[in-house]
Amino acid sequence: MHLAELNISFAKANIDDPLLKDFVDNIPSVNATAESSRGYVWRFKDSYSKVLSYRLFGNPNTLINLSVWESADALKQFMFETHHLDIMKRRNEWFEKPSSHNFVMWWIPKGHIPSLEEAKERLEHLREHGESEYAFTFRQFFEPSDSGATTETAQNQM
Repeated sequence: MHLAELNISFAKANIDDPLLKDFVDNIPSVNATAESSRGYVWRFKDSYSKVLSYRLFGNPNTLINLSVWESADALKQFMFETHHLDIMKRRNEWFEKPSSHNFVMWWIPKGHIPSLEEAKERLEHLREHGESEYAFTFRQFFEPSDSGATTETAQNQM
């Protein structure tokens, strides 16, 4: 099993606004760090304008990060032991404070590439039902089960 994660942020301004310049300037180095990190598998890649056009959550300034990792330890190492942490510490400069969960993880079979719709559904499930094997955070982490936490699992929880 691999670990998928989605995090969303609502920018305080348009991606081209000078307010976001430092953030935007750091995206290539943070992405390069992720891609060279131990345990990195895949990340959603698209142009910023196209990512913003998805509007998965109704806000035109939504930024989406969707990635897959070999393990929770690999994801934690990237998030908290690289340049990524410096950027996370400054998030209040660039992004609105989240009113609900903006980060979710779930286990996927090796080789599966999650879609944005799948990721959105996992985040919405977390928001509506709380943490479970189907959708969780580091606060209540779930190890992968033999079943792989499929969509059927979530439908049975509803």
